[in-house]
Amino acid sequence: MHDPHSPPQAFDGPMSPEEIEAAAAANAADASAERDHALAELDSLKTKVAELQDQSLRAQADAQNARRRADDEIAKVRKFAVESFAESLLPVLDSLEAGLAVENATAPQLREGTEATLRQLLSALERNKVVEVNPAAGAKFDPATQQAISVVPAPQPPNTVVSVLQKGYTIADRVLRPALVTVTASN
Repeated sequence: MHDPHSPPQAFDGPMSPEEIEAAAAANAADASAERDHALAELDSLKTKVAELQDQSLRAQADAQNARRRADDEIAKVRKFAVESFAESLLPVLDSLEAGLAVENATAPQLREGTEATLRQLLSALERNKVVEVNPAAGAKFDPATQQAISVVPAPQPPNTVVSVLQKGYTIADRVLRPALVTVTASN
């Protein structure tokens, strides 16, 4: 076979049968070598593809395992958060039951017990990041934590709270229930 990188040779005339046979053998040897090289390269590429497929499957399995572990962890966090919240309310329940068990309690005793139970409840809510939303009269209306249920004319600036009809609550900066408020009319 003619090497494309070698300089062209002058043609010496017709080739002898031995030269033709030698050239054919050389061409066959070159073709066989190229084929062997191509097969070796193909085997190498097949091996590389198999390795990459294995790595891909392992990465997918790792991602699925990580996702499953994260889902399990989230479920545990939710379960234990509710459990912790419920546990903090049990003393309040105990106080209410104890108060109801007292026969012939006087009005001052009932009031004192109710106030103590309310303090317990507020403490439990505070420990669980439940915060009261109770804007003062004259405070600027905040639509993120308050719901205006009526608008009244008043001497205060527009969109200020006149009164709170029902307190609101947030938990970890998320609104559980907006405060229901009356606000001043805008001009």
